[in-house]
Amino acid sequence: MATLLAFAGSNSSTSINYSLVKYTTSLIEGHEIQQLNMATMPFPLYSEDYEREHGFSNSLIEFKEDLQQADGLILSVNEHNSYPSAYMKNLLDWLSRLDRKFLEGTKILLMSTSGGKRGGIGSLQVIEAMLPRFGGEVLATFSLPSYSENFSREEGITDDSLSLEHREALQRFLSNF
Repeated sequence: MATLLAFAGSNSSTSINYSLVKYTTSLIEGHEIQQLNMATMPFPLYSEDYEREHGFSNSLIEFKEDLQQADGLILSVNEHNSYPSAYMKNLLDWLSRLDRKFLEGTKILLMSTSGGKRGGIGSLQVIEAMLPRFGGEVLATFSLPSYSENFSREEGITDDSLSLEHREALQRFLSNF
């Protein structure tokens, strides 16, 4: 049994990426899952001056510890203008200041969704390229386009081919535990 940490790279209280994370974790059996709602975890904008004056918050240190104790990570990243949100980038900046290899040995299922037809793929690709720098290993990716057309909070992914693609990505990830 693996310990999995699951969250979205969004601090929105209505995050569609967090909905995708919750749906994904609902399909998993036999593993311990910790879901984090990042809307409850505000972090100040990173700057060297702020770090020098205030140091690292307890919530950031606890979050890093949660990441390092997990065997695997399920992450869905949002997209702003084809790139990761400022919140997600800021989170990575803070974590990397605490420990450059904060994801060392962590296996990752990386996902994205958006209201558009590209499904947040620009953000997914940027984050997929970044995570290995911090020691993470992206095992599978999935992008859900046109969220409102292809996802229902009650049913999950409603398009059959996208649902199959999602389950295959999840299985590729889980087969490593």
